[in-house]
Amino acid sequence: MNGLYALKPWFARRLAVLQRRLLRGGVSPDVVTFAGILCAGAAAISLAMLPATWAVLPVVVFLTARLACANLDGSIARETGKQTRLGSVLNEVGDRAADLVMILGLLPHTSLPLVLGALLAGSAPSWISIAGAAAGVRRINGGPMGKTERCLVIAVAAATGWYAPAAVVLVVGSVLTAGLRLFQVGALCNGRVGEGRDAVGGRS
Repeated sequence: MNGLYALKPWFARRLAVLQRRLLRGGVSPDVVTFAGILCAGAAAISLAMLPATWAVLPVVVFLTARLACANLDGSIARETGKQTRLGSVLNEVGDRAADLVMILGLLPHTSLPLVLGALLAGSAPSWISIAGAAAGVRRINGGPMGKTERCLVIAVAAATGWYAPAAVVLVVGSVLTAGLRLFQVGALCNGRVGEGRDAVGGRS
């Protein structure tokens, strides 16, 4: 179940002009990764400080930029031949940090236990995918609650003020996604579903 992840090729094509400009400017993929974290932070601040409806425009803009950075850092690394093991680590850490910072924007609006649950559950699908890649099987991505869907839930919360329901959706959807990915990774490890191996030194 790929969810909104299926739109990644379409989104990447929309970013082609920006990618060429960044390549001409010699911008490092690590700088783009860091910019993605900053965009997630700006979205979180907007969500935390602005009232519902007023928050939706900056939240959507900053989260779209965050997703663009998550796409561009890997493509720039591939185009420039700067795919390294350290770059792969920074890419993963940057993605997780951006997710956590984004979800923290809910904190002023709902209970601490619910936000902590969303933080923990929201990280679980990615950790399972990383564990599978470390075991030598292909990287599992997509939904039903992947990175793009988490951004969408936060944007809906900014538009409606339904902060607690958004946190609940993040928890339930992320737990479901983690379970599905764990099943897929287990099947791949046992040789029941296809085969494949991601390059260790690349970005994703």
